[in-house]
Amino acid sequence: MPSHRVDKLLHDQVSALENRNVSKGRELVVSSMIEPTGTNGPRVTLEGYGTKPFLRFNSNSYLGLSRDRRLVAADERAVREFGVGPGAVRFISGTYRPHVTLEQRLAEFFRRDSALIFSSAYSTVISVLAALTTQDTLVISDELNHNCIINALKLTRPKAKQVYRHNKVEELERHLAGGRGEADRVIVITDGVFSMRGDMAPLHNIGPIVERMDDDFPENVVLMVDDSHGVFCLGDTGRGTEEQCSAKPVDILIGTLGKALGVNGGFVVGSDTLIRYLRETAPMYIYSNPITTGEAAAALEALNIVDSTEGKQRIAALRKLTAQFESGLVSLGFEVIMGPHPVVPLIVRDTTKTQQMVRHLFQAQILATGLSYPVVPRGDEEIRFQVNADHTPADIDYVLSVLADFGAR
Repeated sequence: MPSHRVDKLLHDQVSALENRNVSKGRELVVSSMIEPTGTNGPRVTLEGYGTKPFLRFNSNSYLGLSRDRRLVAADERAVREFGVGPGAVRFISGTYRPHVTLEQRLAEFFRRDSALIFSSAYSTVISVLAALTTQDTLVISDELNHNCIINALKLTRPKAKQVYRHNKVEELERHLAGGRGEADRVIVITDGVFSMRGDMAPLHNIGPIVERMDDDFPENVVLMVDDSHGVFCLGDTGRGTEEQCSAKPVDILIGTLGKALGVNGGFVVGSDTLIRYLRETAPMYIYSNPITTGEAAAALEALNIVDSTEGKQRIAALRKLTAQFESGLVSLGFEVIMGPHPVVPLIVRDTTKTQQMVRHLFQAQILATGLSYPVVPRGDEEIRFQVNADHTPADIDYVLSVLADFGAR
């Protein structure tokens, strides 16, 4: 069937993105992995760039577990026993022992009654919000929440939606007060760690506000947190933003298996009643295949590593490397958002300069992510560096030296 007119429109739209310098462009393809040598951490080669070794400062594998041999072995054992795919959605015949064991372990780790795994954290957020949002629900959201939350709110269509300025809890409180008598249920939703900035939601302040105003609404004020960037790498034991903020457990905690654990998939933890309800109502749980048994087994292995002396050591080492990088950037005169999380944003505040710096880093065989509008607001352009536990102090020093060279130029 002809589609040439639509193709022409799509081509023009992509060209417009390119002309405004906001297109994502061609994806880089990792062609091989290079093991650590000497004082260097691991490197990768890229398709089209020969054997040049590139240092990745754009990976979510915060604890450096994605190629750990123990995870690979766990994945292989499960694949050999159960096969490479689940073959069905969970409620038909796609639930396997590794899925159930992982859910039990996640609930235990986060000290909740139950857990439920999904194919990704993105689908977890959308499914949970879709299942819990009614025609009488008010949703209150931080303005810098992740794209999955923004799109979830578009899809679920609550009775009302309010957005408060980033981490301004006094505005959150005003929105709650304004919702009295207008909504039966309120869902307050926030990222735990904000992925573009590496800063955290002040859960130790948000929680008490939610508790104090809960009786004003017939169906409660429910606090939901997507802590995908925080779980397993933040806090002394990896229990995320809750632990880092010394906050009480939130009502609904969502996280990912695909960042600090280095595997794939998403999950939610909460009460037994919540999880039973989601099994019956969450659309992307019911109608989409789960992660593979290999992924579930690898994630379980990674979680057991995190919940051990070795895990605490990895988290401590990651924090030390992050502090080394942040202090080095400050000493070079760069603007950064300081914090314990391994997302380290170098604030540039100019699109052209951001692109120049990313090219300079790439020429020095360093991979980092430049973020410009509309991914971040105009004036907040930045380079997002992501420190991993398998980086070395020498890796940090090398990136700092390349940035110093750019500044000198």
